[in-house]
Parts: sequence; C-alpha cells; structure tokens
Amino acid sequence: MATSTIVPRARFSAQVRLRALQADIMELILDRDLDAGDPMPTESELSEVLGVGRNTLRESLKVLQALGVIEIRHGFGMFVAPSNFDALADGLTFRGRLSLRHEGLEALQLVDIRQALESGLIGGCIGQATEADLARIEQAVVKMETLAGRGETFTEADAEFHRLLFEPLGNDLLMNLMSVFWKVYRKIHLEIGVTTTDLVMTAAQHRAIYDAVVAEDAATASELLSRHFDGIRHKIHEFVAKN
Repeated sequence: MATSTIVPRARFSAQVRLRALQADIMELILDRDLDAGDPMPTESELSEVLGVGRNTLRESLKVLQALGVIEIRHGFGMFVAPSNFDALADGLTFRGRLSLRHEGLEALQLVDIRQALESGLIGGCIGQATEADLARIEQAVVKMETLAGRGETFTEADAEFHRLLFEPLGNDLLMNLMSVFWKVYRKIHLEIGVTTTDLVMTAAQHRAIYDAVVAEDAATASELLSRHFDGIRHKIHEFVAKN
C-alpha cells in the first residue's frame, strides 16, 4: 500500500516564512523603484529593514537568484537581475519531459500554448513584415529544405524561421517567451525522435506558411501554423503509448 509523506509542521512553517520573505524582498525592489541592473541594498541593510537574520536572508536570496530576480556578483554585490527566462525554460523543460514518462499531459499543453501564440499573432506580423524581413524568412526556409534533402536536421533554421516571423511585431516579451517555448519544444522533440520523412514534411510546411505570409493571407497562414503542431502532438501520443 502506498504511503504518503507528511511534512513536519515546523518545516512547513519555515517554508512559508521563507516564501513570505522572498515576497518582501521583491516588494522592496518595487517600492524603491529599482530597475534591472540597479544595485540592491546590502545584506546588512536588508536584515535590518526586513527584521531577519543573515542566514535566513541568504536562503531567500539564493532562491531569488535561482528565479532570476536578483543577480549576485561576488566581490561586487547584489543587483536586480536583467530579464532572464532560463529558469522558466529549465522548469518547463523538466515538467514536459517528466510528463512524457507518464501521460504526456504537460508536454501536450506546452505545444498547445505555443500553437495558440503563433497562430493567433501571425495576422499582425503580416502587416508589419518588410521585403527585407520576407527575404530573411525565405532564407531560413531554403536552408531547411536543403538540409531536409540531405536527411539532416535543421533545428537552428527552424528556430530562426519562427523568430523572424514574429520579429516585426517588436515585442521583446513575446520574443523571450517564444525562445523559452522553443527550447522546451526542442528538448521534447529530441526525446520522442524525428525521421527523415518528418524533416521533408516539416520543411514543406514552413514553405507553405511562408507563401501564405507573402500573399498576405492571414487566415491561411494562421490555419497552417495551427496544423503545423499536429505532427508533434501525434508523436507525443505515440511515444507515451509505447512507454
């Protein structure tokens, strides 16, 4: 019979206090109107202002560093961290790969989110893309087609294609989120495997999306982008069924 792990009340309370302290530190950053790259108060000042001991404070600072909220530069001090989505990418990658060993739910949900983002936003990109933008997108397509013809994978060209599609929107947060989802998607793709037939078909799908963008056919481009993710979704189902 399975047994459940009971977390001692004292440890649970300590975890709650640490999370509350982390929230207090983030509120302090906001209240002082600090920006990315700005120096943080010293440990001594934080201990005094927040009313906590050095050891407790350091535990929370380590967590905030791992979360990408602060940056600790040894010999220089603490700073508000610049935008960094590495922790998010690592966490989502782990959850997605872990789910492949069970029912694949989170891996499928990650695909759903990326699908919704790209198919939903492509219409706005069509109105913004210049001739130079389109030329760079086609270069990525040609590279995919060339590599697929040789039976070689084209991970970087694929990522470049999707980045260039949405770059005209000028939305840095979107670019960062797409980069996160791409890293996660790539790891999942490597886990479930790819065949030469997949490569040729995938390159052809990108060519069709490009053609729709050039024709300024937003509805077709959106539909093609949406269907583009059906393949990975099907392969996830197959992988989970076999394992």
